[in-house]
Amino acid sequence: MSGAEAPVLASVRNRIGHLCLNRPSGLNTLTLPMVRLLLQHLHAWEQDPEVLAVVLRGNGEKAFCAGGDIRMLYDSYTSGGNQHELFLEEEYALDQYLHGYPKPVLALLDGFVLGGGMGLAQAASLRVVSERAKLGMPEVGIGFFPDVGGSYFLPRLPGQLGFYLGLTGLQVGAADALYAGLADHCLASERLVEFDQALDSLSWSGSPLQCLQQLLEAMAYGELPSSELKVLRQAIDDYFALPDLAAIRAALLSENRPELLAWAQNCVRVLDSRSPLAMAVTLELLQRGRNLPLADCFAQELHLDYQWFERGDLIEGIRALIIDKDKAPRWNPPTLAELDPQRVQAFFSGFRCAASNPLRHA
Repeated sequence: MSGAEAPVLASVRNRIGHLCLNRPSGLNTLTLPMVRLLLQHLHAWEQDPEVLAVVLRGNGEKAFCAGGDIRMLYDSYTSGGNQHELFLEEEYALDQYLHGYPKPVLALLDGFVLGGGMGLAQAASLRVVSERAKLGMPEVGIGFFPDVGGSYFLPRLPGQLGFYLGLTGLQVGAADALYAGLADHCLASERLVEFDQALDSLSWSGSPLQCLQQLLEAMAYGELPSSELKVLRQAIDDYFALPDLAAIRAALLSENRPELLAWAQNCVRVLDSRSPLAMAVTLELLQRGRNLPLADCFAQELHLDYQWFERGDLIEGIRALIIDKDKAPRWNPPTLAELDPQRVQAFFSGFRCAASNPLRHA
């Protein structure tokens, strides 16, 4: 494999380690070899005093990273393998490591930033979106739950925004990402090359983080379109603070204000298309994650993973979306009304804190 064909491209320029996810035809979705390569370079650069900061990006204009390789998860589980568990263990270890990385990590988020891409992005010190960015945690749409640290960063967004995004799986653009606290700066896509050139000539006159922040402030957008989430914020906070999904759905159905009616009706349509089990587990996961430290959030997600392939809706979701492509998943159960709350609680039974259940590092 030549350097240009490697799934992760790595270089050091002007004391900055550059990592580029290099599967543009697959929207830079993560594989286990990619996770291991990222960890390898990050470990080396952590020990290298010549490297002051890291920049993480995806190749191409379509995606920073559209998630993990879900086809591999399906193939591994259905063939009796263990690659699906290894991938999740090592992906979470990478994300957790990035959250505490001792050098600034700047994530350039151009195009889709979904699922596993959000796990990388939200662990970065500086999250820079372009106007083409689409951020989201769409897991409930394939019968899964927000993982890769989503149980930590989603419930810590302002108000109930994280619960809204996690339970619906909807994507947001640059203005909404900035408003929700999922991004720090917006940089026009046509200035990305110029930004790279500026990085190559950056003089390290202060702390590395301060130098990067100053450069971004000088180049970032002055104004963006107004945030839709800001307009909807009060309604989102009111409805998605309700204690269970049935109450949220009923309240949305009762909305009759003209300015909110279309949004509420669309919310109900979206919720009704998702896996009831995945949504209910997501709500419980985010409620618990709001009060857990980062390491315990990752450990709890992994605790659910070990049960989910056999007892959750993910395999059926991947079948409907990727394998058979009929887009008609047969959720179990098919409706919220048929979901036994004890089934949801059973997934969390026996969870041990991270100290006694550490994530595996490659």
